[in-house]
Amino acid sequence: MTDPNTDPADPAEPPEIHFEEQDIDLSDLSWDDSLVFIIFWVLAFVVFLQFFTRYVLNDSLGWTEEIARFLLIGVTFTGAVMAVRKQSHIAVEFLYRWIPRFGRKVAQLVIDVITVGFFGLLTGLTVQLAGRTRQMMVSIDVPKSYVYWFVAACFAVMTLYALINTVRHLRTGSSKLIDPHLHAEGVPRMD
Repeated sequence: MTDPNTDPADPAEPPEIHFEEQDIDLSDLSWDDSLVFIIFWVLAFVVFLQFFTRYVLNDSLGWTEEIARFLLIGVTFTGAVMAVRKQSHIAVEFLYRWIPRFGRKVAQLVIDVITVGFFGLLTGLTVQLAGRTRQMMVSIDVPKSYVYWFVAACFAVMTLYALINTVRHLRTGSSKLIDPHLHAEGVPRMD
């Protein structure tokens, strides 16, 4: 039964908005995640130094732009290692809602095998690239291959973490894609 005092033509009241901040949870960080934070803060310092010398002192340091570029590469690939470890790379989860659980398990296995193969292939290709690079950096006298060796090491660690995730998925028979309701804690709802 409806309330006689309400007009059905009136729109529903908008939902209440809460401006409370959520607590920051750093419990999922590991010791090897510290490298990305170190590289990030070195990058922030170099970019600030570049800004300061260029716009405040009007005498820019020549090496800051190139080093910032290579540090950004370092942040990207060490962050990718962290994402593989935490299994937080993006994935298309839409179709998983309508696939039976057995189909989700098969799809997870295929995804895991492709992921391990992909990272392994990129490790090999990056090792080849690093081995062939004989160039020096333009602004400082350091071989550019050091950057490629670092990227190759990141791909190797990503391959290792992807392999660990594959074994974990096979042993437990579960993952975020197979059983999303078991892994939904801490994920904000969209409704």
